[in-house]
Amino acid sequence: MLSAVFVLKIADLVLPPPIEAGRSVSLVVADREGRALRAFPVEEGRWRLAADLDRIDPAFIDALLAVEDRRFYRHGGVDALAMIRAVGQAVMSGRIQSGASTITMQTARLLEPRPDRTIGAKLIEMARAVQLERRLSKDEILELYLTLAPYGGNLQGVRAASWAWFDREPDRLTPDQIALLIALPQAPEARRPDLRPEAARSARARLLQRMARLELISETRAADAADEAIPEGRHAFPARAWHAAETIRARATIAGEVRSTLDARLQGEAERLVAALAQGAGEAVQASALIVEIETRAVRAAVGSAGLDRAGGWLDLTDRRRSPGSALKPLIYALAFEDGSAAPGTRIADLPARFASYQPENFDRLFRGEVTVAEALQHSLNVPAVRVLDQVGANRFTAVLSQAGGAPSLPGARGGATGLAVGLGGLGLSARDLALVYAALGDEGRARPLVWTEGEESAARRAPVRLIAAPAAREVITILEGSPAPPGRMPARLTSSAPAIAYKTGTSYGYRDAWAAGVAGGYVIVVWTGRPDGAPRPGVTGRAAALPALFDLYDAVARIDPGFAARARPRSSQSAPTPRPLERFERDGAPPEILFPPDGAEIWAEDGARGFVLAARGEGRLGWYADGAPVPRDAGGSPLWTPGGPGFYTLTAVDGAGRTTRVRVRVRMPAG
Repeated sequence: MLSAVFVLKIADLVLPPPIEAGRSVSLVVADREGRALRAFPVEEGRWRLAADLDRIDPAFIDALLAVEDRRFYRHGGVDALAMIRAVGQAVMSGRIQSGASTITMQTARLLEPRPDRTIGAKLIEMARAVQLERRLSKDEILELYLTLAPYGGNLQGVRAASWAWFDREPDRLTPDQIALLIALPQAPEARRPDLRPEAARSARARLLQRMARLELISETRAADAADEAIPEGRHAFPARAWHAAETIRARATIAGEVRSTLDARLQGEAERLVAALAQGAGEAVQASALIVEIETRAVRAAVGSAGLDRAGGWLDLTDRRRSPGSALKPLIYALAFEDGSAAPGTRIADLPARFASYQPENFDRLFRGEVTVAEALQHSLNVPAVRVLDQVGANRFTAVLSQAGGAPSLPGARGGATGLAVGLGGLGLSARDLALVYAALGDEGRARPLVWTEGEESAARRAPVRLIAAPAAREVITILEGSPAPPGRMPARLTSSAPAIAYKTGTSYGYRDAWAAGVAGGYVIVVWTGRPDGAPRPGVTGRAAALPALFDLYDAVARIDPGFAARARPRSSQSAPTPRPLERFERDGAPPEILFPPDGAEIWAEDGARGFVLAARGEGRLGWYADGAPVPRDAGGSPLWTPGGPGFYTLTAVDGAGRTTRVRVRVRMPAG
């Protein structure tokens, strides 16, 4: 006897039941409150969603056990009384009247299917059932059964069946739904509602009658439930947050359900607004948006495209590098504030300037003379931004971008002149990268990675990276809050109900990308729109195309987050006095800057013309020379140069300290 027990124990250890076969389940990405957003099939396209007794209607569990296995919580895997009853009924009637398989035995059969229903197969199921009872709790066995039970076609498990037939989780079920979900696994293909509705209806009616006999429901309620319509077809499985769910799936470390940081309500609003943005812009246009909570860096909504049915819709456009245009200018000024080389009230020239071979122009090709740094940022002036970047350093600027956690793609050209172009969008950046930068500015200069799943939030809080000094970050946000409101929006400073949104727009070279990024009320929002193939859209700017959607998305946040309005109140618009050394943005010891004619220019001169008035910016009275000869001055004291004929000339400007700047120009005349 002891040897037999020993052999059985050894066999149990050597030949364990294949429990792991039931652990392969569909990944379900849920929002922060557990609402399913998207499900992914397992092998061969099967839908197998992990069952959780705490999220299944208790009435269904009670009915299932009453019908299938009344002594489930009392037997050890094999119900001897049920077997005796089944054998007796078969002997008396000459045919099988009822089965004796327990739920544990059925689970064993689902884990290890066998095509033939022989006595040997039955004995193996019984042995496997005992093994399962030794290894798992009763609730674990029941959950495993409800995960693997067949429901027709590629459906496995009660959750997959409930989604397919009723378009909902099985947490609250009606009697007719309960009866159908119990009847289907008994003959899943013969009773499929979409293929054999009458068979499904008859099986459901029999189950309802049995539930009434077992006093689970009244006879009247059973009759009413039998009259309910049978599902005519299958519903689609959850497929919201399509692109974000793919990102979360790639980060998932467990099977089953992954709780994301997304908010289903905000995600739905964002998807609707992004779709409307693209729809209104034309057939070939796409759009994307990202909403990030600053405190935790949790991604609350991520819309990778305006729809899978539009061109490029399968691409996650929040993760594609595009030119950000002017959207990175706030970082340039923040670095200058941190260095102490500029302040919001610093006066800076918005005049034509050349930096080696690079000569930036403002978007409207107009120049405004001397402006403050705050005005230059609010009105997105290009020349002042490049002046500041020239002092901050393009290499430092791109290094800080990388330090923020982004992955900018830099241009292949070399040299300082090309490097300065990064400040106006001469690099590739994704919406996620841009969100990292703006979140750091909104968090007093602290950079953290974006968080996509519930488990990542605590880790993200631990080690922020100091990207910018807190006062510099605050100054930039305050400046951006004073940017001109978009058409149809009341400036926040003029009304108590409007949120103060610190925003910046961007338009890439050739009108290929339109951006808007904002910080307000504890949230960062980034909006992009354009053609996914990179084709230009002449005249379409970030302010016109993306900014209205940014404000609409903040409206959606305000509707969903009751604390947003209080956090988004306007700050004081008064800034500290500008220190005297920072009143003007001038580098000590800088040579004169020749404004006219620019280096490399070709000038047309008519015979007998009065000449050209030369212009430069520098300290004190400047001396001018043409090919080494002094340039005379007119009656007003301005240098007036009259070329001697066509050809190349070198013009030199010299200040009182002997600092010199030269330009090379070509003069053309009608005869030359």
